[in-house]
Amino acid sequence: MPPEAFFGKLGVLAGGGALPRLLAGAWRDRGGEVFVLAFDGITDDDSVSGTDHARIGLGKVGEAIRLLRDNGCDSVVMAGAMRRPSWSALTPDLRGAALIPRLAAAKGDDGILRVIAAELESEGFRVVGADDILSDLLAAPGALGARQPNAADWRDIHAAAAAAFAIGTADAGQAAVARDGVVIGTEGAAGTDALLEQCAAVGGQGGVLVKRPKPGQDRRADLPAIGVRTAAAAAAAGLNGIAVEAQASLVLDRAELRSVADSLNIFVYGAEPREWEPRR
Repeated sequence: MPPEAFFGKLGVLAGGGALPRLLAGAWRDRGGEVFVLAFDGITDDDSVSGTDHARIGLGKVGEAIRLLRDNGCDSVVMAGAMRRPSWSALTPDLRGAALIPRLAAAKGDDGILRVIAAELESEGFRVVGADDILSDLLAAPGALGARQPNAADWRDIHAAAAAAFAIGTADAGQAAVARDGVVIGTEGAAGTDALLEQCAAVGGQGGVLVKRPKPGQDRRADLPAIGVRTAAAAAAAGLNGIAVEAQASLVLDRAELRSVADSLNIFVYGAEPREWEPRR
């Protein structure tokens, strides 16, 4: 059975960035039906252009469920960057207000996403991951472009990977940057772009950005993702490259990313889990 038949009509809960647009477009190209639920101040206009969609405020949980049901969605995917909300700034509906205590008590972003997924499943929706829809988005092992990490880069990869694992264990982020074997920054609530901007402000040359899943992460949401913007920001920060976990990270606009990485002379590498640790 083709996946578009198994998953039925797909509802995309669209965060920021390119992933929601890519998922919706690919699903339509395969003959599937799509409805995009966009969020005020979060979802990019490109993600909903030319697509059946509705826009709502974050916290309108009851309205979101009604829209998904009224538009015939069978499955739901959460895709794109979603900033942790300021609880005091939310204007929730009744369903959202009832959910806030559980969201506030959740440990980190992954905990929040698990609460949302459970709420959707309680309403009969099948919650799926981006890689369930488009398995070819997953990073392949090895270098994407022409450049390969050298011995100094591997020292930085191992240092950043250990830092990313530590913050992931605390559900605080997925990314870290190391230069000359020393961690110079870790990802916080503001995301990878902010981390790379901070590294650019520090100055210097060399180093590697590592993005890897949090330990025990729910793969249905918030898998690490990189794209052209990530490569450009890494180069602007003076880094030599980017490493992500193979088969557990998303690579957006792969062909364009390869071209941009080569033009900027940086590497993009899919590391297998065993490669995160230095050889003894």
